Amino acid sequence: MKFLNYYFFLLSLTSLLDFVISRTAETRFYKILDVDPDASQEDIKKAYRRLARKLHPDKNRDNPEATAEFAELHKAYEVLNDPEKRKRYDSCGESCVKDDKPSGGDPLSSFFGFHFGDEDGGQRETPRGATITMDVFVTLEELYNGNFIEITRNKLIMKPTSGTRKCNCRQEMTTRQLGPGRFQMIQQTVCDECPNVMRQEEERTLELEVEQGMADGHKIKFNGEGESHIDGDPGDLIMQIKTLPHPVFERRGDDLYTNVTVSLQDALTGFSLEIEHLDGKKVKVSRDKVTWPGARIRKKNEGMPVYNSNKHGTLYITFDIEFPKADLSEEDKEGIKRILKQQPVNNVYNGLRGF
Repeated sequence: MKFLNYYFFLLSLTSLLDFVISRTAETRFYKILDVDPDASQEDIKKAYRRLARKLHPDKNRDNPEATAEFAELHKAYEVLNDPEKRKRYDSCGESCVKDDKPSGGDPLSSFFGFHFGDEDGGQRETPRGATITMDVFVTLEELYNGNFIEITRNKLIMKPTSGTRKCNCRQEMTTRQLGPGRFQMIQQTVCDECPNVMRQEEERTLELEVEQGMADGHKIKFNGEGESHIDGDPGDLIMQIKTLPHPVFERRGDDLYTNVTVSLQDALTGFSLEIEHLDGKKVKVSRDKVTWPGARIRKKNEGMPVYNSNKHGTLYITFDIEFPKADLSEEDKEGIKRILKQQPVNNVYNGLRGF
């Protein structure tokens, strides 16, 4: 009896240890993404975005392990971002998802539009599909603060189907003998025999990172996301940043421009006001001196972020003066003349040439 109790005790202990080891293994992907096992899908996505920007090899060229670390991050995200794969992973760990095929494409180039390595990729022997260029319209706020944009598009991909087809067709020259000492060169089409394929539409979701300070017209390449090719590789997708007009600010390079209208009274006596910036913070503007129409001040380091830098451009503020619309009484006119003490000025000149 004691032997049986001891046996069942060891069996229970072994099962418990297996369970603990299994649960420890199942949390590795969560640790890579630095999230809890009960994290929401949105938390997983946010963590991946944050770490992808931090660990990307382009930003860690001195780290020889950067590519491997980024690939591990991508692998963990691919599993945990898919509810069905995540359920299997939570159930029995990596062994249940190791046979899953990756989503396709190079993780260093297909996520967030990252491009890593040689731009041309060397000479390619296989044909490629056409490159697609599309405009992505973003706000000035997104270019100031940075943002991630999910873009869903339908892409034609090649799927295997029954039968065979002619492929890799090319023109070759052959020699035919017409008689003694007489030959003729003939050009003929030669094709290979390939498995048959069919074009099928597939919905693809891409994540585009709008980085702080990107310029209008900035191009981001997604490798292999362009037009498919029946005998080769798909082309690339290039997304081009286009800035939407803003009601308050105008961007010129790394600088921002805006106009502020103040009353004639404030223009003469001084004023203090706040401008809400693109990130929501308040920029204080104050004047003790007389402000004339068209006067401009500048605020250093309050412009756009400089791309791939910790610097900012300059914010230029131009003032417009709102004059009173009501007529002044004779008494008021005389009072203004006594205060200003100005002589009449009737200077006529060519303002366009600055004389």
